[in-house]
Amino acid sequence: MSGDLLDVNVLLALAWPNHQFHEASRRWFRNRGGRRWLTCSITEIGFVRLSCNPAFSADYKTPREATVLLRIMLDHPDHGFVKDSVSTADETFVSVADNLQGHKQVTDAYLVALAKARGLTLLTFDRKIEAFCPFPDVVEVEALSSQLSALS
Repeated sequence: MSGDLLDVNVLLALAWPNHQFHEASRRWFRNRGGRRWLTCSITEIGFVRLSCNPAFSADYKTPREATVLLRIMLDHPDHGFVKDSVSTADETFVSVADNLQGHKQVTDAYLVALAKARGLTLLTFDRKIEAFCPFPDVVEVEALSSQLSALS
């Protein structure tokens, strides 16, 4: 399998026009050349959870509304779903976890391990992930960085 596993922050940016990286994420989406983009249970749940949080947006959604919004995105023909099948006991996860500094990085570490195990690229706005990722070919922040610079 090949394609981009979208981190929660990229999914949110795509869906929410008031997100600081909305334009950059839309530009990436338009210019991806038909490359598959993927989600997993963790990124989908994160999207729904944050979309329902009033601290995230004054226009927050109910869980039902957030789920409908996500479903509209997932109906795109280039979307795919990745089953969460990496165990925290797997060597791939352990090698990422060895570099973690704290509890807030555990979910990101899992997404890195999942992307590595499936031959995917984790697409994210979170530059901190690169600092603990032992697989430089797995995390892609650069695809968005030139677009982020253009917005500054």
